[in-house]
Amino acid sequence: MDYGRSVSGYSQNSRMVLKCECGNDAVVRTVKHGPNVGMKFHGCPLWPNTKCIFFRWISDHNQNEELEIKMLEMEQQQHLMAEKNKKLKGKKKNLEEENQELKIELCHTRVELMKTSRNEKNFSMALLCSWVFFCILLMYLK
Repeated sequence: MDYGRSVSGYSQNSRMVLKCECGNDAVVRTVKHGPNVGMKFHGCPLWPNTKCIFFRWISDHNQNEELEIKMLEMEQQQHLMAEKNKKLKGKKKNLEEENQELKIELCHTRVELMKTSRNEKNFSMALLCSWVFFCILLMYLK
């Protein structure tokens, strides 16, 4: 049996929250005396120092409903995580391909650098030989 009014909604952490007449989040309490010992109920967190008479038994139906909501939320989170994982795998594949292309470009750059260095040595040797030949020619002509 319910007394008072209740408003159920979702809090920021996506958990179902029951509100009492005071506007506070209802708390779960357990009956300690009488014929309903051990049963759980929602009540005002300010009780007994308040005029709020909010009271609601936690029935198996309510627990099942709350568990269903939590399960749906977890399934949604799992789906979002799977989508995020899929996107990250795609990004990883693209980065691996880009990395491979950069390695190939680096190899080509090294080969070109070695060729340039070899050409520079050959040019220097040709220049030296031409100067030696020119000096010998000048001496011979004098």
